[in-house]
Amino acid sequence: MRELTRLREQAVVWDKLSHQVEDALVLATLEDSEIAVELSHEVQRLQEQVNTLEFQTLFSGPYDDNDAIFAIHAGAGGTEAQDWALMLQRMVIRWAEGHQFTVEILDQSDGDEAGIKSTLMSIQGDYAYGWLKSERGVHRLVRISPYDASSRRHTSFAKMEVWPDVAEEIEIEIDEKDLRIDRFRASGAGGQHVQKNETAIRITHLPTGIVVSCQNQRSLTQNMETAMKILKAQLFDLAQQKQDAAIAELKGEDVDAGWGNQIRSYVLHPYKMVKDHRTGYETGNTQAVLDGRLDGFMEAFLRYSLDRPAASKVGESNGSR
Repeated sequence: MRELTRLREQAVVWDKLSHQVEDALVLATLEDSEIAVELSHEVQRLQEQVNTLEFQTLFSGPYDDNDAIFAIHAGAGGTEAQDWALMLQRMVIRWAEGHQFTVEILDQSDGDEAGIKSTLMSIQGDYAYGWLKSERGVHRLVRISPYDASSRRHTSFAKMEVWPDVAEEIEIEIDEKDLRIDRFRASGAGGQHVQKNETAIRITHLPTGIVVSCQNQRSLTQNMETAMKILKAQLFDLAQQKQDAAIAELKGEDVDAGWGNQIRSYVLHPYKMVKDHRTGYETGNTQAVLDGRLDGFMEAFLRYSLDRPAASKVGESNGSR
């Protein structure tokens, strides 16, 4: 029913636009100066609508219109990497807020001195997963370290993961015997009840080794429900990856092995540049990117995903830094 409602809403938009175009064509046959001015404005408005709808067709994946579950993990490098993970979290949250999306931090592990070791977030909004799937991968930062007394240049890595929130749409059987469930007291803010009771949950899926924890809710039951939803999404994503790998092997394809580990580099010294190594898209306005201006990178990735051979050639011709 949800899928039917979504498709009906899309059909209504296109039908309405079709009728508006027909009306504009009728106006175009009339010889009147006032009508000509009105027609000019109408054509401009219709063009803007067509551009918007054309862009939406880039969200061609089966789960692109779903909400997203988003994770960030600091790589090797201690405080530097943990600070970089926090910068990426801020970047993604700023982007989501700019699109009027809802962000909820489900679980977070703070860094030893600064930053975060990892974070898990729920991001809800139209085509949230379709937008954010471009961010999956390793992100590299090159800068003068604010934590180095000698002001040396450091390279830091952090990994982003994203899954479609499909818990309500799919059926995945999880045997209780395959789960190890640990309860513990939540850390950080949360109120007296959360601090004094074991409301936080950590679930380990023994066959795959996937570990999910949640501590943002006030009750044990709520945290259990949220953690199971996340586990379900990760198991679904794992099954999809195995299926894609099997298909690629049958086709004899190399699954992006030549692109290196990082998908994007953020260079703040000795020059300023953010470059996506998959698409070749780059900008020198690093501060804007870190403030959440990611649409250019995301749109480039969506177009690259639809036409991967062409995008690969562009990336090769531009080289990498």
